[in-house]
Amino acid sequence: MSSVHDEVVTSSQPWLHEHGTEIQEFGTVRLFPLGLSRDTRMYSCQRLNRVLADAQMLHALYKKHHWLMRGPTFYQLHLLLDKHAGEQLALIDTVAERVQTLGGVAVGDPRHAADITQVPRPPDGVEKVPAMLSRLLEAHEIILNDAHDAAKRTAELGDDGTNDVLVSNVIRTGELQAWFLAEHLVDTPLVHT
Repeated sequence: MSSVHDEVVTSSQPWLHEHGTEIQEFGTVRLFPLGLSRDTRMYSCQRLNRVLADAQMLHALYKKHHWLMRGPTFYQLHLLLDKHAGEQLALIDTVAERVQTLGGVAVGDPRHAADITQVPRPPDGVEKVPAMLSRLLEAHEIILNDAHDAAKRTAELGDDGTNDVLVSNVIRTGELQAWFLAEHLVDTPLVHT
């Protein structure tokens, strides 16, 4: 004889308003068989989450400035900033997945990222185009300085995977994007006479 509890209840009704308790706190790491100590994985997750929060803010800055471009270079910069935003979005996913791979919890809520980021908040309104580009360059410099330091330290700890993500993804992407932005802030004539 079966009881009501033994029967599987099926329904097409979605479970709404479900809430649960945290099963892993932010700032902790689970044990994974990765050949890296808990302390190394903890350190790498902390550094990666800071880079992740900064990259989320940079992505948001790129989208904001993409929408607010003005002037004769509007079209080119509008497309460039959107391209860079897309590259930052891919980078964000790579960094977040590395945190998860190490057994950590990736910062995913933009409000949490805003608490962690080192990237200064821009004005809510519109700045002149050179100021917007300069603001993006400042954000890149903050991220690149942090990523270089984190890459060096994770290499010393033997975390080659995190070092590779920082060097191959964060640093190389950031350097290339900074170069493209900086070249738009050079005042040179189009042709020499």
